[in-house]
Amino acid sequence: MPNRHVMDVAYGRAHADKIIENGKLVNVLTGEIYPADVAIADGRVAAVGDVSAQKGPDTEIIDAEGRYLTPGLIDGHMHIECSKLSVTMLADMVARYGTTSVISGLDQVLVAAGIDGVKEFLAEAADSSVHVWWGAPAKAPYTIPESNVGYAFKAEDHKIAQEMPECVGLWETVQEMVEDGDEDVLAAMDIAEKNRLHAFGCAPLVDARRVAGYASSGVVLCHESYSPEEELEKMRNGIDIIIRESTAAPMLRENIKLVTEMGAPSDRVGFCTDDITSSDVLGRGHLDYVVRLAIECGVTPMQAIQMGSINTARMYKLDHKIGSIAPGRFADILFVDDLNDFRPARVMTAGRIVAENGKSVVAPVAPERTSVVADTFKLKEVDASRIKVEAEGSKAVVQAIVLSKDVAFRRPGAEIELDIVDGVVQPCIEKDAIMVAVAERYGKTDNLPVAFINGFGIKKGAIATSNSPDDNNVVVAGTNAADMALAINEVTRLGGGQVAVADGDVIGRLPLPVAGIVADIPAEEMAAAEQEMDRIARDELGSDLPSPFGQLLFLSITAIPEWAITDLGLIDCVKFVVTDPVISSN
Repeated sequence: MPNRHVMDVAYGRAHADKIIENGKLVNVLTGEIYPADVAIADGRVAAVGDVSAQKGPDTEIIDAEGRYLTPGLIDGHMHIECSKLSVTMLADMVARYGTTSVISGLDQVLVAAGIDGVKEFLAEAADSSVHVWWGAPAKAPYTIPESNVGYAFKAEDHKIAQEMPECVGLWETVQEMVEDGDEDVLAAMDIAEKNRLHAFGCAPLVDARRVAGYASSGVVLCHESYSPEEELEKMRNGIDIIIRESTAAPMLRENIKLVTEMGAPSDRVGFCTDDITSSDVLGRGHLDYVVRLAIECGVTPMQAIQMGSINTARMYKLDHKIGSIAPGRFADILFVDDLNDFRPARVMTAGRIVAENGKSVVAPVAPERTSVVADTFKLKEVDASRIKVEAEGSKAVVQAIVLSKDVAFRRPGAEIELDIVDGVVQPCIEKDAIMVAVAERYGKTDNLPVAFINGFGIKKGAIATSNSPDDNNVVVAGTNAADMALAINEVTRLGGGQVAVADGDVIGRLPLPVAGIVADIPAEEMAAAEQEMDRIARDELGSDLPSPFGQLLFLSITAIPEWAITDLGLIDCVKFVVTDPVISSN
């Protein structure tokens, strides 16, 4: 329904609540930059240009001081909960750097606390400094085969979810689910078509034949591409591209070549960060950093700003609400001194100044938590005797997961020979082959599969996390069963979190009590805590990874090639089957 007050102000029949004067408008709709004032009413832009007719005696005047006025930035695909911050705290952090809208599946709280958990997070977002738009997961969990979770989100749930006002379409429509004819996913896509909503893709390393099939299903965009060639193939088949850039997946320098070298149209490209940490954002920025990096790589400032705003808004059919400074849109406006060195000096969200010079104007306050998200752990105490891989003989060849040192989103495998003692396959620190296990935490089963992993470099002890998409069960890696069991049990005692253990003692803990995945603490406090946890894993347990917990967090994602582990067991992420970790023994 049109906002009558905004319309009256736009027509000059009423006075604006606020007017921004003395600014240079970056018009992402036309590619122009020119002097213009902005009239704001009820948190929305009412008029742009000469707004003298909108000025009244009670209108608040904001002096832009000659700065550029750009639209607020839009993160086209973010797993908010991977930050380990609650929505309130995440919004406070990214808004400082000019991000005013986020598209998120809220899939971690969904599988932990159901649709009621999602509604609680969305209500929280409405009172924050960032707009959160919900992409309802095509199905959840995304794991193939499907792991056990607190709430399995199916096609029937979409009849409710897609009617929610925040829902903008289907999130993480995984290519394999489409190709293999997953009935829940296809039914959800049918419902979306009736509701005139689009499906948003997840198709890493997909070949030309599969791109055609994927596009034919109705998927309109994809954030999962590993090369500009892959991006171009998708774009040629009608799929828009969202380029991902984060510390865990630094892909922009290579993938922006789609535009700078291959000549693809920049208006079909948007930006996202996917998964972030407080340490990363506080250290270099958020989407403002992505804009700066894109400019450094050869796109124009206008193109980079469009990729970070209007392009993404159009992909999600939100351009009538966000993505530009134009009448009717939310007054999400950044005040920028230099477009070539894009750093917002002031950030406005829905007509309210929320940040100045990288600092929040008002300290964030999290809401009271209900039992929906405060009580999600049903895991009984784990005995160390359960953590083992059994085999006959004296030697075993095991299929180990191998961590990629540079990119967390690739996990090749390796066959490693290990000793067998008393029928139990032994980890080997010298070969960097330690145990990894997943404890199902929702009380649906007593699943606790064990396998082996190479690449952590841990010399003793164990580390564990319950923030572990896509199912958020408890993932633990360690050199011995006793420390691994203690780590799992301490995570349970905390109601969720990350834990480090050595020689029978808990030596580090980061509580994540909200749905077992996030915490209501400021970004600075979270950054210090996550840096300390990684320091402990490195300095006291011996890991040689920059972020051991960052790697641990992603081990249950089966969409990442080539190996994963869920509460069902070791997963071959090419064949999508549960695999015995013991290949042979003698």
